[in-house]
Amino acid sequence: MALATASSSCSLARNLSHFSSSSSPSLPSSKPSPLSPFFPCRRSHRTVFCSAAAAPPSSPFTEKSSAERYQRDSWVYGSGVLLPVSAHQNFSDRENEIALQLPELKRLLEALRAARRAEAAGGGGRGGPGSVSLVGTGPGDPGLLTLKAVRAIEQADLILYDRLVSNDVLGFVRADAKMLYVGKTAGYHSRTQEEIHELLLSFAEAGANVVRLKGGDPLVFGRGGEEMDFLQKQGIQVKVIPGITSASGIAAELGIPLTHRGVANSVRFLTGHSRNGGTDPLYVAENAADPDSTLVIYMGLSTLPALSSKLMHHGLPPDTPAVAVERGTTPQQRMVFAELEDIVYEVKLADLVSPTLIIIGRVVALSPLWPQSSEEAVVLKTGQRCSSQLE
Repeated sequence: MALATASSSCSLARNLSHFSSSSSPSLPSSKPSPLSPFFPCRRSHRTVFCSAAAAPPSSPFTEKSSAERYQRDSWVYGSGVLLPVSAHQNFSDRENEIALQLPELKRLLEALRAARRAEAAGGGGRGGPGSVSLVGTGPGDPGLLTLKAVRAIEQADLILYDRLVSNDVLGFVRADAKMLYVGKTAGYHSRTQEEIHELLLSFAEAGANVVRLKGGDPLVFGRGGEEMDFLQKQGIQVKVIPGITSASGIAAELGIPLTHRGVANSVRFLTGHSRNGGTDPLYVAENAADPDSTLVIYMGLSTLPALSSKLMHHGLPPDTPAVAVERGTTPQQRMVFAELEDIVYEVKLADLVSPTLIIIGRVVALSPLWPQSSEEAVVLKTGQRCSSQLE
């Protein structure tokens, strides 16, 4: 097995050496790359920073005080409530906002229950509970939605959606369906997880076809497992419709293979957050510092300085390629490529914001966007490594 791995690494080194010395593509200054439309890119000796040339200033996602959010959810506040009309306005606090929503939520529940009773009495329906579908919407590009996800969205009576469900994806919702924002961001949870559980249960019990929309995949750091477990224990039918998780969607956008023969034989997904009072999410750094593995960190922007330091402390080379991608696969995508020892500084310099996905590993250097000078260094290092394995 060692000889096979070494042979693959040597072959890769030769191929990459040829690629970087004779056929490395130059970054276009005006035309978008066939790989990624998010140009131009600024190169330096050790880093690459890319952002959209004319990206829309607004977020592609539903921010807590966006006017779009209140327009979608206007039904739940009733006709007598003056809604915020700009991103600079919002209700004074979470409890006040929930209190404003309660009367309409109760009215909708009562209407659903009455319709269910009428159907049961008339023999026109089964009169049983509804169902809940946990639907993954991918990293943001609506083109990455599955057909099954689109059908579920179009058939929903009520949609509870997260912050990282893109505005474009929400365009598939029926005009007569009800939408309710239940997103979370640092320092602001429009609903606690327990409150989300109760909303899903109450409306499903009333007979509604409820869709819970989540960014990425609902069962990859999406707390979908908790919602599924809670509802199934209450006798509610739960369907899970997977989405393209951010790691796959964003890596593909940048031309990064998460695994590659002779370079990375495994991939590991990590979270930069832990539950309140939980174990330090970075405790895995000791076991994750494997040069033959690819690390993908979700929600890791705030903990990146500590994580990168721990990874290097536990043996991951400081020149390991890395990339941080903000709002991946959307027109507002920005990204920074740098070596592990520089990535924290470069991310801070670029002022990346959440959501940002981080990929660390030698496969990052296979992206056409990786700085050519570092690419050659990776090729040389790979060749030296395979030579030592063959000796």
